[in-house]
Amino acid sequence: MGSIWLNIIFGVHIIACLGIILFILLHAGRGGGISGLFSGAAETFDGSGIVEKNLDRITVGFVVVFTVTTIILFIFL
Repeated sequence: MGSIWLNIIFGVHIIACLGIILFILLHAGRGGGISGLFSGAAETFDGSGIVEKNLDRITVGFVVVFTVTTIILFIFL
């Protein structure tokens, strides 16, 4: 595998790492999480369901990308 492809995969891996960190920090903890930031605006959408579901989907997407790039980098490095 050429070094250009490894650099691209490594760059995607770093972006996935930062994305995972960002979106995990946005999740609800004991407080309201990102839903608490809108203080009532999100309640018009069935509580905070839509916002939290989309946040979960984005986080899972970053985790899948991170897992795939980790396996590829393990094989080729």
